[in-house]
Amino acid sequence: MMNEQQMGNTRAARAGWRNRIAAFGVLLACAFAAGGARAQSAPKPDWGLTDMPSQKGRVFLVTGGTSGMGFEDAKALAAAGAQVVIAARNPQRGQEAIERIRQEVPHAKVQFEHVDLADLSSVRALSQRLSGTLPRLDGLINNAAIMATPERGTSADGFEMQFATNYLGHFVLTAELLPLLRRSDSPRVVTLSSVAARRGRINFDDLQFEQAYEPNVVYAQSKLACLMFALELQRRSDSAGWGLQSLAAHPGIAVTELVARGPGLDSEQGRQWSAMRPNLQTAAQGAIPTLYAATAADARGGSYYGPTGPNEVAGPLGLATVPPLASDAAAAARLWAITEEITGTRFPVPGR
Repeated sequence: MMNEQQMGNTRAARAGWRNRIAAFGVLLACAFAAGGARAQSAPKPDWGLTDMPSQKGRVFLVTGGTSGMGFEDAKALAAAGAQVVIAARNPQRGQEAIERIRQEVPHAKVQFEHVDLADLSSVRALSQRLSGTLPRLDGLINNAAIMATPERGTSADGFEMQFATNYLGHFVLTAELLPLLRRSDSPRVVTLSSVAARRGRINFDDLQFEQAYEPNVVYAQSKLACLMFALELQRRSDSAGWGLQSLAAHPGIAVTELVARGPGLDSEQGRQWSAMRPNLQTAAQGAIPTLYAATAADARGGSYYGPTGPNEVAGPLGLATVPPLASDAAAAARLWAITEEITGTRFPVPGR
């Protein structure tokens, strides 16, 4: 028979083991949770161009690289030693961009290729040309965009213009270039989203906004779609063994030509933008999250990078807020299936 003290010691020992088992259960649950989602680590907040590793020997394609963040991406990558292809609509602006880059980076390896992302035949033609001339593609930066055009327009394929340019064109471009990307030892695809994605909804009942068109709502949908695509592409790469890292980035709110070419500087949105301008990111600052995602050794597929100041408008580099809708894997898979259907473009089936 145990005396009272021995019984107390036994109860204490049992309680200690229960606590240890409970703690182990928590750790095990955390381990399983970590296994179910790709581990993310915050980048160095002051990461900049001087932190970028050498890109010598690597090949990048930047859409919309004639101005804004795309131009800054192309210039920084060229300065780091990469071969850079700028893909955009206007050959004259393309040549001007190349000349500007070479003024700062005399030995830059940079070329221009024409593409109209709102014309899927143009996207496929670009992919065919590059597949015949490049040895591989190490990085694809899906940067080009239009924003909040006042009137509803349609693409060459009959799609709403913002959805076509910002999302559909990049979806098809990525699919067409996947074989070229897979020739790289460590391919990356970086797709640009926006703080506007937090306001976005995927209008599955009217993806092309034929029933009612509201410029900012349509823009938000297109940028949410871009973010969903980036995250779903990583899931599919993991499942199919493509060896691809898919990342997303946003610039905060940066001073570029988007507003002037979209709603216009004389619009209410343009006037608000002009008033905020002193507190916004420069194009070079806005490019930092993309460049980190495209080049940093610590960047991880399935991550979303952007500024971390108030409302993520500006500020130090960090992990951006992923809206709940962007994390909905079922909705992303549905959008993916619809996109393949309406564009006539198929990614390889996992396992093949």
